[in-house]
Parts: sequence; structure tokens; C-alpha cells
Amino acid sequence: MSLEICYEAEESLELPYEEIAERVVNACLTAENCPFEAEVSLSFVDEEEIRELNRDYREIDRETDVLSFPMLEFEAPAVFPEEIGEEDINPDTGEVPLGDIVINVRRVKTQAAEYGHSETRELAFLIAHSMLHLMGYDHMEEEERMGMEARQREILDALGYRR
Repeated sequence: MSLEICYEAEESLELPYEEIAERVVNACLTAENCPFEAEVSLSFVDEEEIRELNRDYREIDRETDVLSFPMLEFEAPAVFPEEIGEEDINPDTGEVPLGDIVINVRRVKTQAAEYGHSETRELAFLIAHSMLHLMGYDHMEEEERMGMEARQREILDALGYRR
């Protein structure tokens, strides 16, 4: 697994975000039995940047906490494609790009305070949430939401990132 991290935000996170990201990404891939070597891109941005991305890609003109940009299509959550085509493999790494995660640094801080837990737990939650999106999970329907939330909780609890 490779994780490319790009920190573009002016505001800094005063925590070991690279270590947290690696732990959570690996735990998600393991928990969902990812059958291939995967690569994930993770960017940390300011409120204005995530608002622009949200507007450009989702047609929602407001900031958000996290965006996920999956590269693969799934028939169902974590039902990985049986065959990966050569076009789906990064020729430089031999890994399959799962997608991109973009995190709003300000929201990590404000949501941690709002929900009464640490910034570490909030960051871990946002990464786990996005990783599940990259692996075919969604929360548009109530049943999907409940399943995704349960899976996030299981992964985060196993890592010790409890509310």
C-alpha cells in the first residue's frame, strides 16, 4: 500500500497526521479484504479549497469536512472487481489507485470540539469514512448509512479511536 500525502492547508494540525492516516488506511484495507496492493492520495486543504472542489465536482457551493473521489466501481460495498485491467494499475508502482481523499483541516478541529472528542479521533474518522467511500460504501439510503456507520465504528474501535 502506498499513501501519498499532500499538505496544502495554511492552518496546521498539531498531531501526527501522517502516522494516523497510514494506520487508518491500512486498517480499512485489511478490514475490507482488499485483494490487491492499493494506493491512496490524501490532501489536507483549507476551507476555500474544499468549497471550490465541492462546488466543481458535486455542485454544492459550500464547504464540507471531507471529499472522496473513488477510482473504481463496485457492485456492492467492498466487493472488489474480480479482474483488474492493466489500465487500472499504476505502471510506476504496480498498485491499483483506489482514489483521492481531501480533508478540510479547519473542520477536523471544529468537529472534534463539537462532538467532544480529540482531533486525532476526528481525523481518523474522516479518513475511515472516506476510505469506505473509496471501497464502494455509500450513505444515501438509511440502510446503507447504518451499515457504513457500523463498519466505521468497528474499524476505529479496533484501532483505539473511540468517541
